[in-house]
Amino acid sequence: MLVLNLPPFDINVKKAGGKLSVFDPLRRKFVALTPEEWVRQHFINYLIVEKGYPRALMANEIQVNLNNQKKRCDSVVYDRELSPLVIVEYKSPDVEITQAVFDQIARYNIVLKVAYLIVSNGLKHYCCRMDYQSQTFNYLSDIPAYNEL
Repeated sequence: MLVLNLPPFDINVKKAGGKLSVFDPLRRKFVALTPEEWVRQHFINYLIVEKGYPRALMANEIQVNLNNQKKRCDSVVYDRELSPLVIVEYKSPDVEITQAVFDQIARYNIVLKVAYLIVSNGLKHYCCRMDYQSQTFNYLSDIPAYNEL
C-alpha cells in the first residue's frame, strides 16, 4: 500500500482467500483492505496516538438518515457526553479533495450538527470548525488535539 502523510504504525493485516483485510480496532473486526480503509486506519491511529482522541469516543461507519436515505459517516468522534463532535470523511489517496467531498460531509452534518469536519485522502488533510451562529466555517491550519476541541 501507498506511504501516507501520516505516522506509520504496526497495522494488523491478514490475507485470507486471496484477499487482504485489516483489523479495525473501533469496529473490533477485520474489514476489507481498500485504499480508503488504509487511509482510515492510519488516520484513526494518528488521532489516537498523536492527538489524544479517546478510542472509546470514536466510531466507524455511523449510519445517518438523510432525506429518508441511509448514509454512512466514515468516522464520528464524540464528546464526553456522547454527543457527536467531529465527522471525518476519508478518500483513497488517488482521490483529490474537492468541493464535492466537502459537500458530502456537509450533508452528513445536516443531521449530526458537529463542531468540526475533517477530510483526508491520507496525503492531504483538511479540518474546519463550524460557526453555527454566523452560519460559516473556518479552516484550521492543523487537526486539533482532542483536549482542544
